[in-house]
Amino acid sequence: MSQSPQNRNSAAEDQGRPNIVIVLADDMGYGDVRVLNPRSRIPTPHMDNLAANGVSFTDAHAASSVCTPSRYALLTGEYCWRSGLHHGVFAGYEPPLISVEKETIARLLRSVGYRTAAIGKWHLGLGYGAVKGSSLDFTRPIPWPVATREFEEQIDFAAPLSGGPLELGFDEFFGTSGCPTCQPPYGWIDGDRFIEPPDVYDESAPYTGRPGMRSASWKHSDADPIIIQHSVDFIGKQSDGEPFFLYVGLDAPHEPCIDEFVPAIARGRSQAGPRGDLVWLVDHAVGEIVAALEASGQVDNTLLIVTSDNGALPGDRVIDADGVEVYRSYDHDPSGGWRGHKAHIWEGGHREPLLIQWPNRIPPGSVCAGLVCLTDLVAMTAALAGAKIPEAAAVDSFDVSPLLANPAHLSPRTSIIHHSQRGVFAVRRDSWKAIFDSEGSGGWPPPSGGPPVEGSRGQLYHLGDDPSETRNLWDVQPDIVESLRTILDQARADGRTAPVM
Repeated sequence: MSQSPQNRNSAAEDQGRPNIVIVLADDMGYGDVRVLNPRSRIPTPHMDNLAANGVSFTDAHAASSVCTPSRYALLTGEYCWRSGLHHGVFAGYEPPLISVEKETIARLLRSVGYRTAAIGKWHLGLGYGAVKGSSLDFTRPIPWPVATREFEEQIDFAAPLSGGPLELGFDEFFGTSGCPTCQPPYGWIDGDRFIEPPDVYDESAPYTGRPGMRSASWKHSDADPIIIQHSVDFIGKQSDGEPFFLYVGLDAPHEPCIDEFVPAIARGRSQAGPRGDLVWLVDHAVGEIVAALEASGQVDNTLLIVTSDNGALPGDRVIDADGVEVYRSYDHDPSGGWRGHKAHIWEGGHREPLLIQWPNRIPPGSVCAGLVCLTDLVAMTAALAGAKIPEAAAVDSFDVSPLLANPAHLSPRTSIIHHSQRGVFAVRRDSWKAIFDSEGSGGWPPPSGGPPVEGSRGQLYHLGDDPSETRNLWDVQPDIVESLRTILDQARADGRTAPVM
């Protein structure tokens, strides 16, 4: 899978290939970014400036409304429901979801001379070792329940980790196994090993966080600042003319959304509580990365992509004085008028901010209304880098690179398949969206919805006439329902939705 330095340098001689940076926020909604939602109560000047200098997409979607499957899809160009994970997310210690044989965006770019790095949240499984005499079963079906203390204390945290970024096309990895601030193990991984093996079981976890093993020096509020600094440092080292790909997985604005977990630099920066402050922190990260690119003289030849893995929660999730779970919204709508939130099959669960800057290549201040899925980033970046995608790879990734130079260009993607946290499917074509086997949300936040019930009544909306998904036309337009069902059935039968590159 690797290549010689000679091949790398030879491939890097083509100066037309841009550096590529993807900044992936965690649970940032369409309505959090002020350029997409003027009523946002969160200042986002750096993301707004990115849109002013590049293009903002208004119909971009994650491949899932929760993070593990969304990240799988972004890195492989393949819907995650084609993998072994058909609902939910990873709890922390599951084995690698992406097989080492599978093509990834990093492996494709490395094959044509890019130096590749992943920094931040991984959450796609790693191969953990167990202490001698352990009875742990790493082969049980996924996803797993939250790990018990007994389970965690049988993990050998000093052993190398397998199946991670270094085996999937990344030259460097610095980050965490799962969600840095709510999911153990809490500790930094450099390459394939913990820098400081977790050896403390932390029983005290705030609401929405989890107890678990951590490194002795771990501090939740340091997570994003450290991710940002390592990203900036990586950019500063890339000065030899070799193109680079940097994948930055931020923790913010994932919960716990409490002041204690918000880095001091971000506290009070928004009018939307701690969660809003964490969105501000995402914007700050974008500003630091742009500044690093400018300082190194690489901003003009860098394709900078900012997006999120799934939709937002309604606000800060807390327990009130009466012991009741509530969401504090601060009169801020993180979904920007779209129905639903994280985990839901409705638009708020998967419609994402997508802002892309490439100076002198993308018309400044462009707005693209074309349909885009984050799976498309694989084919798009491969096309710009001159990488050939094997026929069996990136099966749900369309090359949307023509939309960068001409945002009014017709998107090559005519339909998209959505998937909720509890496994509910939806199909979108043009303005029609059908949700199958469920009349609910398909996810856990209120209003909570269950898994699909095969053969049950679904939902049909015309997003052009009814963007808020309030008028269910399921019984009124049966022909539309069946035409959209055919798209889903065909996608399953064919094993791909994208053309062979």
